[in-house]
Amino acid sequence: MKPIVVYVFFLFIIGGLIFANHQNKVTSERRTEKNVITTKNNKENQKTKVVQNLLAAMTLEEKIGQLFWARVPYGNQIEDIQTYHLGGYILFGKDFEGQSLEGIKALTDSYQSAAEIPLLIGSDEEGGTVTRISSILNAPFQSPMSLYQSGGLEAVVADTKTKAETLKSVGINAGLFPVADVATDPSAFIYNRTIGEDAKTTAKYVKSVVQELDKKQVGSTLKHFPGYGNNGDSHTAIIRDDRSLEALRQSDFLPFEAGISAGADSVLVSHNILSKLDNVPSSISPKINKILRKELGFNGVIMTDDLDMAGLANFVNQDEAAYQVISAGNDLILGSSYHTQIPYLLEKVSSGELSEERINESVKRILSWKYELGVLNNE
Repeated sequence: MKPIVVYVFFLFIIGGLIFANHQNKVTSERRTEKNVITTKNNKENQKTKVVQNLLAAMTLEEKIGQLFWARVPYGNQIEDIQTYHLGGYILFGKDFEGQSLEGIKALTDSYQSAAEIPLLIGSDEEGGTVTRISSILNAPFQSPMSLYQSGGLEAVVADTKTKAETLKSVGINAGLFPVADVATDPSAFIYNRTIGEDAKTTAKYVKSVVQELDKKQVGSTLKHFPGYGNNGDSHTAIIRDDRSLEALRQSDFLPFEAGISAGADSVLVSHNILSKLDNVPSSISPKINKILRKELGFNGVIMTDDLDMAGLANFVNQDEAAYQVISAGNDLILGSSYHTQIPYLLEKVSSGELSEERINESVKRILSWKYELGVLNNE
């Protein structure tokens, strides 16, 4: 009888120790979780404070300038950055001609020094046929399709890591990728810029790229919402997409949803007309904006594709396009006609057709993105 009592006693002790250890582990995990939440809340509060203080000190002209991520005519860069209070500068092939990595860093530094509010400095760096910086690299960045076919997601992530580090080293804080389009027809315009896989596989690819860019504090851009599919090229013509909204929900939206869930900073909207939803290009459609904001729950920066592209330029003039972009709820205008579009938007505010509150909403998102990228932390 005595051995049984001793045995039970030891079981009780061991059980108590296990329970105590479990409780300590739970308490520790809860404390860690609470600390993480507190740290996150503190960061959000600090970001909100910086953004609100900066916004309160800005003139209307400065606010409207922030809405433009511009292609600036060669030779006017410093002057136009200062005169128009541009929110961002996009580097194109010409900017890299005859340059070195050190030269590009000096160039971007000069642009940031000229800007009263730090710039988004971007470059199209999808890889393959769409990469600007590759022209000055020993080993050009491969296309996502080539990477995926040769090494799967592991190769894609490794490439994204190298690309992000390279971009950041020369002062480029956003690479305007990943491409989240799904195309199944090899002859389709966008096909070679995708990974050439179905929606679910593309979603995994997009998620992986967004997460890696976030680690490196380089801006991510999901493009081209609501998805090109197998349609034509809106660089050269007005494109009408006859697919139903339900068909898009079941396929093309999936990579965008995955990117948004992974914390994507921005979404680029195409000029394609989704005929069964609206009769205007997606970039100026309030209905498309509502899908992004309400249905997909995206709270970040929504930008347009280049306004100079025929898909929009053949539909509406440049100045009116800028007004319709912002009226639709979008935040950033990509293009080169800012010298007339900014005065036009100022007139729209003066006439009461565009409210300063609508502008403030977008500027807050843009400044918040800049804060997340580390360019506003010392403001």
